[in-house]
Amino acid sequence: MEIDMVIKECDDRRLKNKYNSAIYVIQRALALYSTEELAFSFNGGKDSTVLLHLLRAGYHLHKDEKGLIYSDTKGFPIRTIYFETPSAFPEINAFTYHTASTHHLQMDIIRTDVKSGLDALVKTRQIRAILLGVRVGDPTAVGQEQFSPSSPGWPPFMRINPILDWSYRDVWAFLLTCKVPYCSLYDQGYTSIGSINDTLPNSLLCSSNAASGAETFRPAYMLSDGRLERAGRGKKVPSSHQCPATTNNGFTTVDIGRKGTFSAAIIVVGDEILSGIVEDRLGPSLCRKLHSIGWSVTQVAVVRNDIDCVAEEIERRKSASDMVFLCGGVGPLHSDVSLAGVVKAFGVRLAPHEEFQESLEHSGNKQSTSTGNEMALLPEHITELLHHEKLPVPLIKCENIIVLSAANMSELENQWDCLIEISRSTGLIQLLEPFIVKSVTTNTSNIEVAKPLSKLCLEFPDLLIGCHRKSRSGTLVISITGKDGSRIDSALEQLRKKFPPDTLLS
Repeated sequence: MEIDMVIKECDDRRLKNKYNSAIYVIQRALALYSTEELAFSFNGGKDSTVLLHLLRAGYHLHKDEKGLIYSDTKGFPIRTIYFETPSAFPEINAFTYHTASTHHLQMDIIRTDVKSGLDALVKTRQIRAILLGVRVGDPTAVGQEQFSPSSPGWPPFMRINPILDWSYRDVWAFLLTCKVPYCSLYDQGYTSIGSINDTLPNSLLCSSNAASGAETFRPAYMLSDGRLERAGRGKKVPSSHQCPATTNNGFTTVDIGRKGTFSAAIIVVGDEILSGIVEDRLGPSLCRKLHSIGWSVTQVAVVRNDIDCVAEEIERRKSASDMVFLCGGVGPLHSDVSLAGVVKAFGVRLAPHEEFQESLEHSGNKQSTSTGNEMALLPEHITELLHHEKLPVPLIKCENIIVLSAANMSELENQWDCLIEISRSTGLIQLLEPFIVKSVTTNTSNIEVAKPLSKLCLEFPDLLIGCHRKSRSGTLVISITGKDGSRIDSALEQLRKKFPPDTLLS
């Protein structure tokens, strides 16, 4: 296989390691599933193009190990699915169909919404696993591993992510080293391609012609900082008219609107929490507040008062979540390193902010108006101040990071209330239907409850069904979470039918 030979002969040790890791995942998938049970999601983008050629190489090696002969001309045996939408770039469509023809792909073209299309695919084609070109840093990569079951509420299948740990640099190293064709838009300065309604060439690749004044764009592989590959993508506010957005299953689909859920991550900074001196109350409180406006929380992390620790956590979360809330570590003390962590994560610098300095002075806090005030240094170019008459100083927003300076519950309540009022007038945070939680209790043992609960999860995959005990011998609490109260009631009714009368108490 030419791809395998090229990689083995190249001098890029990192690329070789990434290639070998991806091939291992593919061969493991081929060992676990038959080719009839596998599907490959191809959308014409750079990541899925890489995955296509990795699959070709992996399948060739798999057949070679078994002593069988494989020829591309007989048709690639793994079914390929393509979600065609009216808002796709013509170049993407053309490249996708040309690639399918060149490599004899068995294409299933889906023109319905993604969920319905996948449901039909799983049922009619008996597909059990789908290979995806998802990478860490993609909005859909949150919580995923190389083998991850589909999300609750979706058709049941295994998501397989061979290039999950690949970087932007790795993708282009592979494409250029192996000299495989890719969509022409990448040569026009596009670095991350969505729909025609939310994608522009990356301005970081723009170069002006001094003579004509015309703007041209360098190819995508010349972007020096891969963390900025999505700089040409504009995030849309959900509406019933919005064009494709990304779902948590790694596909592109029409936005699910007001019934959808945004995701948030919470980062709490504090050595005193990690050492057990104080208990974190801000993180759990924020979780409840976010659920009350219909947002899901994907991560709550407590990190040390250390710039690198804060920066690393922000770096992991800022691309994977719609919003990140950073709590603690804001002030003039040596341990207040949150803003320095933001600076390091975004690759900018701390610089004096005159407007913020004035706010500090007007707040009447003598500490805040000291000479050489470090509290007035904010991340340069990415800072937006969020003003409210009830806030002594404005909140700080850096891209999709909101910095909360609250040191106690009272301050958090005030800052949150102000943030919600600001959002109502500006749309800063989308306020969705709140999550509803209903619970029942039982003294039944875990063993007796396990099977009925497992069945209930299959019957109501759109709901989050959890259980916990406050102590080992205490009452078991079964909670059901969702946004449709009648649906939750139906689940509770079905749950009661699985037990003798009076076993479950409201």
